[in-house]
Amino acid sequence: MGEALAKRREVLNDLATGMLATGPQQAVKQFLEYWLEDVYKLSARLTTYRNCRILVYKHIIPELGHIKLQNLTVQRVQSFYAKKLKDGTTASRVKNIHATLHTALEYARRIRLVSMNVCNDVQLPGREKPNRQFLTPEQAQLLLRKVQGHPLEGIVILALATGMREGEVLGLRWSDVDLDLGILRVNRTVTYVTGHGCVEGEPKTGTSKRGVMLPLMFVDVLKRHRLNQLEKRIAAGAAWVDRDLVFPGDHGDFLISDTLLRRFHRLLEQIGLPRIRFHDLRHSAATLLLSMGVQMKVIQELLGHSSINITADIYSHVLPPTHREAIDKMGNFLDRTLS
Repeated sequence: MGEALAKRREVLNDLATGMLATGPQQAVKQFLEYWLEDVYKLSARLTTYRNCRILVYKHIIPELGHIKLQNLTVQRVQSFYAKKLKDGTTASRVKNIHATLHTALEYARRIRLVSMNVCNDVQLPGREKPNRQFLTPEQAQLLLRKVQGHPLEGIVILALATGMREGEVLGLRWSDVDLDLGILRVNRTVTYVTGHGCVEGEPKTGTSKRGVMLPLMFVDVLKRHRLNQLEKRIAAGAAWVDRDLVFPGDHGDFLISDTLLRRFHRLLEQIGLPRIRFHDLRHSAATLLLSMGVQMKVIQELLGHSSINITADIYSHVLPPTHREAIDKMGNFLDRTLS
């Protein structure tokens, strides 16, 4: 009798404070499908939405979809994460799954389909050591020497000299580049989305939309690259797709990241360098600048990180004033290597 009275008081208190779930009973699968298509999709980028959709349908729904939304418990979610880890899912992927489920359940709480977000009390796996690779100064110099005259010369040197993200490089247009001033603007990024092709979008963060100064020697590289591109355009004739891209595919359209990676790996193999991702040129640029004594704050702004904490967290192990100083140092490095 006492337990029944206590439960009644708890329900009345929840009702009085607005904590009681008042929505209709529905399965997790039903709710996630509604949230994904009718709520999340409205404001998310296409690439972010697609990634979220994969997490929902590949990971969350198969394990939790059959459970009633209001019956989902902290223990059930915790067991779900533990099973994913045991089956070989990486800790970072589990954290992505958690972020998606947490966001969805937070919306369910706001519209009172559930009384609380059970994800708030779930224990997440520890932090993984990122698998980042960096070129040593000697390896970077070898790459710079060997890439001269290669079709990838411009795109490789730009990534290594400025630390721009792959999507930023692939989305760069000639209208973003001022060769007279030796500066370019990062205005967009390009991502390949299955079923949609290459999709242009805003840079990753607000600080990612930035100006990037170029070493003087690289301006000459870009001028040669533009002349070569003009010759290709004339040869292609009507087959050329004019998107004003600095680094297009063979016929002017977007260069697919997988195609770029295959060509980059072939180049590395020919040179005798370890196989790294194209994105690792960004990490290599940061580590080279740090080894030259460039301040962490300057590198944060050059890379377009939203916070210096992100830069410090990624590159603090490399530590052994202005943007112009940083670029001049990188320019001297390139000059010594390529002259």
